[in-house]
Amino acid sequence: MNEFLLIFRRDFTTKEGQLSPEQLQRSLKDWQDWFEKITEQHKLARPPQRWDGKGKVVKSDKMVTDGPYVEVKESIGGMIFINAKDYEEAAEIAKGCPILALGGNVEIRKAVTPEASK
Repeated sequence: MNEFLLIFRRDFTTKEGQLSPEQLQRSLKDWQDWFEKITEQHKLARPPQRWDGKGKVVKSDKMVTDGPYVEVKESIGGMIFINAKDYEEAAEIAKGCPILALGGNVEIRKAVTPEASK
């Protein structure tokens, strides 16, 4: 079994990208149901994480700027770690993510152990 990181992205910054209170309630229920399902399947590796809307970006010249980039509409809304056999299984799990119904996407990254990267 491998560990994968699922990163949830969508437009969290523009007024047009925000959910109404009713949409938010439905979405929260969808998220709870999805987390419950993958937890019951023993696929959730760690508790869900969410990031605040602030941040910093350190550039290669060591300059530090406020982030995330304001010109980018798509923001990271959260992440989880899951257990899956391979990328295909991780993608199948990600297909159930409620962010997709909101026009967002899920980035999938496989954890690499130090031994495997040699």
